[in-house]
Amino acid sequence: MKTYILLLIFAVSTLQIFSQKKPNKNIIKKDSIIEVINIVTSYTPTIADAFKFKKNPTIVLSKNSEKKKLTYTIFSAPVASTFVPKSGTVKGIDVGKKERLFDNYLALGYGNYSTPFLEAFLHQNIKFENETGIYLKYISSEDGIKNTPLNNGYSSLNIDAYYTQKERYFTWKIGGNIQQQNYNWYGLPDISFDNELIYSILEKQSYRLYKMEGELVFKESFFTNVKTSLISFNDSFGSNEFGFSLKPNIKLPLNIISRKLNDIEVNTSIDYLQGEFEQSYLNDNNLNYRFFNLGIHPVYRIDWNKFKIKLGTKVFISSDIENSLTDILAYPDIQISHPFISNLVNIYAGAGGDLHMNSFQNLSTENPFVSPTLFLTQTNEQYNFFGGINAIFSSNVNFNINASYKRDEDHVLFVRNNSKSNGIFDVTTPLLGYEYGNSFNVFYDDISTLSISAEVEVDFSKRFLTGGNIQYNSYRTTFQQEAWNMPKFEGVIYGTYKNDKWYANTNIFFVGKRQDILYNGTFPSTISGIQSLDAFIDVNINGGYHFNDFFSAFIKLNNVLGTDYERYANFNVQGFQILGGITYKFDF
Repeated sequence: MKTYILLLIFAVSTLQIFSQKKPNKNIIKKDSIIEVINIVTSYTPTIADAFKFKKNPTIVLSKNSEKKKLTYTIFSAPVASTFVPKSGTVKGIDVGKKERLFDNYLALGYGNYSTPFLEAFLHQNIKFENETGIYLKYISSEDGIKNTPLNNGYSSLNIDAYYTQKERYFTWKIGGNIQQQNYNWYGLPDISFDNELIYSILEKQSYRLYKMEGELVFKESFFTNVKTSLISFNDSFGSNEFGFSLKPNIKLPLNIISRKLNDIEVNTSIDYLQGEFEQSYLNDNNLNYRFFNLGIHPVYRIDWNKFKIKLGTKVFISSDIENSLTDILAYPDIQISHPFISNLVNIYAGAGGDLHMNSFQNLSTENPFVSPTLFLTQTNEQYNFFGGINAIFSSNVNFNINASYKRDEDHVLFVRNNSKSNGIFDVTTPLLGYEYGNSFNVFYDDISTLSISAEVEVDFSKRFLTGGNIQYNSYRTTFQQEAWNMPKFEGVIYGTYKNDKWYANTNIFFVGKRQDILYNGTFPSTISGIQSLDAFIDVNINGGYHFNDFFSAFIKLNNVLGTDYERYANFNVQGFQILGGITYKFDF
């Protein structure tokens, strides 16, 4: 223990000796001994202790770098001013009152001939990501046609719904459609039918359509969109039809070859159709049909030296499965346009063609009085050459003149069926509701058609617009005597007017003479002559009044002239028709 204490005392004494400075020689020694001890502590520097430059650096430039004095002189010369201020006031643009838009509406109405009317559209959009909508329309009418003893009313129901969803790289949509149409074969021929026979005729026909469809729209992909649909169609006489369609469309970029090249659009299609009729008009044998088409349609567009050029072709592999026939068909798809007078007159010409798949659903939509005994085949539009001039006289006047010449193989013609009854009731030979000469069959013929048309539209203001078009057709048939039920002249005049409270629209249709067949006697018999159908004019006017943003009233006037013209042979139309109602617009 004593040893540790001695070592500690020695260490402290040593540290004190090494921390002392040497004695100052300038200190004067006196008699007494003076000991100077400097205590050393830790050093903490401050900013003030830092070394600083006492003067700013001086930069000496060479004579070549010295700034030279700039001298200049202004030579003043008078300039005559050509500016003359134009007096006047600034005119504002009349954009009118902004209409408030709604997502939903409901319309209810009623008209003469016991005609109820309902139309509704309900729509919902959630954060611009998905959208849902449903559409409903119903209209019916009872009788109203004077020159027939049979029921001649009709009804139509249409329900359409869809759902759309937006994803990061694409948007998809799915929808469905249901339709039910009820008609009557009321157009009896010029035969004296006794009352007992009239009461025995079951003239009603019903069509039912069920359709599902989908679509994909891509944002950044070779595929631009893909559409598909499934269709089921049937009627009251056991006819059935099924159709499938798939249409992928793509774009092939060519900028990897050259930056000056545009993309190639390639539209493809796969179509399948099959159907069955329980009997033909000749006998009780079934009529079956099946078609399959595979098509490709590439298109390349060029802008060169003010020319707009479309170069394309359509190629189909077409199969008539029921008759074991397969064809490869090719058509041009070319159009060239060039400004004749820049920004005013444009001339264009082109050539085309197509393959048209005829179906029971399409034909019954065009003519609802066909019999369910049709022989179906496809129409081959071999070529279609066209050209014309379109022009804009000013910002509110434009017109178009067009001429075309085309050739159709197996073009569809509607022809009235011959009656199987002589007008006298016979209980031993019951007939179906369409076998009294009151329905239509389809004939096919190879027809060349020359068409010349002209149309003009004048936009007088933002409130009033009018226009019209007229078309002349010249037909050259191959096997048939006439192009049955096809008019040579067609035309329409239309106009619209709208202000903050009122709106009105009018359409005036003109259809020229048409021809149908007359028979020597009851079925089967030969053709005895031609039945000529008179030309007609149909004037339609509709309008309405807005009470406020939510409620409005509407009125529709059809066949204002009240003429009971024949749309098809022996099928007259209703006379003057009026329908009015209320529309309510709203948001959820």
